Amino acid sequence: MTDFAQQVEALRPQLLRYARSQLRNDAWAEDAVSDTLLAALERPQAFAGGSALKTWLVGILKHKLIDQLRRQSREATVLDREDAEDLDALMFDETGHWRETPVDWADQPEALCGQRQFLSVLDACVEKLPATQGRVFMMREWLELETDEICKELAITTTNLWVLLHRARLRLRDCLQVSWFDKHGAGGAGGVA
Repeated sequence: MTDFAQQVEALRPQLLRYARSQLRNDAWAEDAVSDTLLAALERPQAFAGGSALKTWLVGILKHKLIDQLRRQSREATVLDREDAEDLDALMFDETGHWRETPVDWADQPEALCGQRQFLSVLDACVEKLPATQGRVFMMREWLELETDEICKELAITTTNLWVLLHRARLRLRDCLQVSWFDKHGAGGAGGVA
């Protein structure tokens, strides 16, 4: 095995973890990573060395993830009653009043995002999202797809997309509140519990 092939293969576990977090399906993630590695190994001359090998492979993987999402887009995207009830519990307390959010979300976002522990907690919170919400959140925020493209791929309206994104963000906010801010204070200091 050549040195390039060994370097590419060594990055497989990291690529697989990334793909799993995006697709939330082991088989699809494995397919996308295999396609990525195959594309890289078929054309090693395409890697010009202008970036790190991992960065280059993640770039290829993003395209493979989008392709995988397109192949799977024929699945129905239905909001179920349980999803709506969970959202109500996130937004309202037992008396029916709006829940207060004690964290100032504008307070030093760069400092929070720069911490590996915070990103690990964020990743875990995204994993807890309902499948449809997680999928549109990944497509929009991590794969950076445009609204029209997401709506077309999932056969949903723009309004439905914005509702799903709004609900995903509310759930993420609540999860981060419990899993990060309540444990580490507003600054997020300390390790992941």
